Amino acid sequence: MLRGRRAASVPQRADSRGLTGRVNLVVSFFRRRSSNVELPRVRARSRVGNQSVNRVSLGELTPEARSFLGRAAYVQLSIFTAVAHAVATAPHTRGKNALSRVAQLSLHKYEGLVAELIRLGHDPVSAMEPFESSTDRYQQIVLGKDWYECLVTSYVTAGLLDDFFVRLSGGLSDEENSRIFDLLSPDTASQFIVTELRSAIDANPRLASRLALWGRRLVGDTLLMARSALVVPEDTAPDETRLEPVFTDLIAAHTRRMDALGLTA
Repeated sequence: MLRGRRAASVPQRADSRGLTGRVNLVVSFFRRRSSNVELPRVRARSRVGNQSVNRVSLGELTPEARSFLGRAAYVQLSIFTAVAHAVATAPHTRGKNALSRVAQLSLHKYEGLVAELIRLGHDPVSAMEPFESSTDRYQQIVLGKDWYECLVTSYVTAGLLDDFFVRLSGGLSDEENSRIFDLLSPDTASQFIVTELRSAIDANPRLASRLALWGRRLVGDTLLMARSALVVPEDTAPDETRLEPVFTDLIAAHTRRMDALGLTA
């Protein structure tokens, strides 16, 4: 969602009805933006009343290891680049110090994914190149207009995309899945952003509504970015609602991260 677009109304708290509403909103958003993408038909895994409910797990839509690692690595490199820009534009030394630690963790994740590509016998540069253009365009869309929005971008997009790639790695081998989980799961650096943003909001409470709105605007484009990583089998009919379970956990985790800032998701 570009900045000029109005943000959808979002409930104040993350109760079960509000969460379902947000998931339905995202699914509806996908229908409008990605009608040419078809999803696989999978067998019915549960029943509600007399109706079968199909579920799509991310493990069923995972690309092969080279593509997965190449995309994930370039995403981490782009996150590192964005955080490094935020470090350079920080208005004070405290902010530079906090963001440098976030950049360090992003670089560590990138280097770990590159190491996995090398371990599997792939050239990291050629594995990442197919994803450079789309990822760079995405980063331009989510670039904040000031330092505080850049902080929220780093916090929201990195959190959502790390969660997504951890779940998507479930379709890889058990060994590779375990390595990806260990590499992308640690989220310790985000606390530095939380501390910095909460301090800024306490000093200027008017920031809260603007940053909450910006956080909401980031979600749609970030989930579209995540969705582009899914491998959809050929000759399948579109059924967007089957993706609801895939994104429910991602949105719930995002809501918890926004709660940590004292902002509504």
